[in-house]
Amino acid sequence: MRNAGQGSDAVPPSSDHVRKRAALARKWTYLLSGLVVVPLTGDELGRELGFQLDALCEGLRAEPYGPAALEVAGERLCGLGYIGEQGLRCTMEVLGKGLLALPEFQPVESSAERIVLGLGAFAVGFLAADRRAVIAQQESMQLSLFKAVRDAKSNLRESEARFDEVATSSTSGIMIIGLDGELVRANAAIGDILGYLPAELTGTTLFDLVHPDSADVLRDAMDKLLAGTETRIRQSQRLLRKNGEIARISLTTSLLRGADEEPSHLVIVVEDGTELMLLQGELKRQVLHDVLTGLPNRQYFSTHLESALRRADPARGVTLFHLDLDAFGMVCNSLGRRVGDRLLVHVAQRLKEVMADERSMVARFDGDEFGILVENTATTPDVATIVSNINADLAEPTFVDGHGLAVSVSVGVVHRPARDLDPTELLRAADLALRRAKTRRGQWEMFHPDQDAHDREAQALAVSMPGAWEQGEVSVVYRRAVRLSDGRTAGVEALLRWDHPELGVLGHDRCAELADQTGLILPVGEWLIRAAVGQAVWWKEYPLVVCLTPYQAADADLVSRVVRVLKETGLRPDLLTIGMPVRALQAAEALDNFRVLADMGVTTMIDEFGGGTADLALLEDLPAKSVRLAPSPFVGELTALVHDTAAVVVVDGVDTADREASWRTAGADLAMGDLYGAPCPPGDISL
Repeated sequence: MRNAGQGSDAVPPSSDHVRKRAALARKWTYLLSGLVVVPLTGDELGRELGFQLDALCEGLRAEPYGPAALEVAGERLCGLGYIGEQGLRCTMEVLGKGLLALPEFQPVESSAERIVLGLGAFAVGFLAADRRAVIAQQESMQLSLFKAVRDAKSNLRESEARFDEVATSSTSGIMIIGLDGELVRANAAIGDILGYLPAELTGTTLFDLVHPDSADVLRDAMDKLLAGTETRIRQSQRLLRKNGEIARISLTTSLLRGADEEPSHLVIVVEDGTELMLLQGELKRQVLHDVLTGLPNRQYFSTHLESALRRADPARGVTLFHLDLDAFGMVCNSLGRRVGDRLLVHVAQRLKEVMADERSMVARFDGDEFGILVENTATTPDVATIVSNINADLAEPTFVDGHGLAVSVSVGVVHRPARDLDPTELLRAADLALRRAKTRRGQWEMFHPDQDAHDREAQALAVSMPGAWEQGEVSVVYRRAVRLSDGRTAGVEALLRWDHPELGVLGHDRCAELADQTGLILPVGEWLIRAAVGQAVWWKEYPLVVCLTPYQAADADLVSRVVRVLKETGLRPDLLTIGMPVRALQAAEALDNFRVLADMGVTTMIDEFGGGTADLALLEDLPAKSVRLAPSPFVGELTALVHDTAAVVVVDGVDTADREASWRTAGADLAMGDLYGAPCPPGDISL
């Protein structure tokens, strides 16, 4: 949500942003002025609302985001005068649509959540200020009522006139109740709230109007007032309307004493909170649900997950599914975001229907990711069946803007986790399983704690590698490439080695794998080439071999890195051999790099060549000077195929004399392996 949170030190809004914001303020002023009563002229109201809109926008853009400034803006709006429910509703509609359209909050997908939260805080601030005003009004009225009723002992008519004056003009319901609970007087407002005429209420008891389930709570409160342990009671209550519906109200009860200080009556002030509760409920729903699909969002899902774990059947438990739509990015890139959004709505509906017979919750997380929590029962299908049903249902095409679309999902599954597992940890486990499943589209993967422990150890090792490199634990070592015809050195391969203080020596393949995971392979790879080329300058006649990972092979800056090193060291390009794994050459970027390096005079090598159809096609198409074979039972055939293209055949893993003889017979040209010495520092290599 970075667009909505630029921070206070961000670049001031552009002139276009200022114009758009001013237009929104004018619209707000125009619509609000016809609904509210405030002691301001139209121009004054416009300036005030413009100021409030600026404060609201700055609060939404603040980093870190906090609701306090937005609540203050809501309080300030309430303080303008009698805004009322219509004014608040108008404000929320204008700002709800208008903020989403402002240029400073684009793209809207990254700002919507913060705007919804901000408007919620704005409304909370308004309602809190309004409630304080109402309570202050109630207390003021109660003081007036106390005085009026107390004076009734000396002048009943004067007391009644004062009561009528206060009660008739009040929008709050007011009742005078005898100590026996009988209603003595009621104003018109309480009649409006409950649907009665005031005369119809006279003579009834208070408990005739209270919902039976709430009667005991009110009775306890009245007992405390009569006992003198409380002077005033405020509580939420449920009263019964004349039509049988329930009115949810805020009730304030005070005890009225006579001239002799003995209790005489109860004064009850009633404020109808139905619309307020509905507004609060809607704001809560918006905060906890996804705007596009209407599904619960991640926050709501996490809370539900915690409670579901606690109540789970000990034997059957719960199952968590984390789903990701395959190729959703292709849909959005080719057909547009609108089509993508409609597809997400379709998927949400289909997931709800597939899981309709289960005790489950379907939620949308982020982007094209969904979550499903199933509280397992005796009839719940197994995991494979549920995933199969989901993919089978989504495989049926749906037409969006004339495009017939069908999708599949990759799924990470956590089945029957421990009931005391933290929900955050459970969601992390499902996400890890999903990442593994995504390597095979349309598949699912179960979370395994042992695999997770192994992954965590590997990840911890990967993230610590930059520090090890900085401290000199990672070095460049070398091994010979030998001509099988005469046993003489034909070149030297440069490799990485990590002398880990606890794990011992980690070889090149492990180092490259770890560096690939964090992107460290690009700077470390350039450092390897630079160090090795610098050494090769001293060896002069021995070609240098550097084999790349797929990530390095597709690096857009690979050619410039190699050119820079060759220029700085002065090494002839033909004395440098760059090898790329055959699987990396499926990417267009790697193919381009391979051809450009060959055009520069660098010796190019296809690594891990297996002899498949795709491998053979690459061999015929690319200017490869050498090919290093992958292990294969068809060594003779592969050697012949490579020689047909005039490329040199290189083999690896030669660790015995018998294996060396076997490769010589098969026609290989160069060999590498422990038979010719383990990788070692440049000073220890025997050339």
